[in-house]
Amino acid sequence: MIIAIDGPAGAGKSIISKLVAQKLGAQLIDTGAMFRVVALFAKKNGISWENGEKLGKIAEKLHFRFDLIAGKNNVFVNEIDITNAIRTDAISLGASQVSVFPQVRNVLLKRQRALANTGNIVMEGRDIGTIVFPKADVKIYLTATVQERARRRFHDEKRGKDSKKLLEIEKEIEERDYRDKNRTHAPLRCAKDAYMIESTNKTIEEVVLEILNLCT
Repeated sequence: MIIAIDGPAGAGKSIISKLVAQKLGAQLIDTGAMFRVVALFAKKNGISWENGEKLGKIAEKLHFRFDLIAGKNNVFVNEIDITNAIRTDAISLGASQVSVFPQVRNVLLKRQRALANTGNIVMEGRDIGTIVFPKADVKIYLTATVQERARRRFHDEKRGKDSKKLLEIEKEIEERDYRDKNRTHAPLRCAKDAYMIESTNKTIEEVVLEILNLCT
């Protein structure tokens, strides 16, 4: 079974996808992490996040493996664990920039489809149900208002050292939404046959249960 979970930044895809995968005993594939990896390796090699051709060549050298252990989805690239290295604000920004290039997306598309051959999977991203797996068994489009998504992110970041003001986060999310929805290649949109879940006023548990019910 392939379960595709799409949606904008801050909609809760990561936590929801992780819990659904755990409940179903499925592999969790975070496609957003794959773009973060490209951004990270580009930065390490002094390559601009605006050079699509060179970014595509970097992507070709990367081989991914995901391992969900004790509630944490570990990301291995060329068998090296880089889970923590890609979870920074700078790399998050880089992922947004490198994701607009078809040279990158085409390479990662092949990687994503190959990973699906490993068994039952839950795959989260922004074009899973529309581009990567248009025939996925279950398609979810998870969303929430900009204000709610900003509030959630602000709440999460307050646990770290660099919490940002709520209005700043709202602006960042709006800018990210615009880039994702207006890029030429594989823009963010809800698949016609996807089940849309508006999670603004729902708990995590309610959303997970709603998805699990669709998988049975």
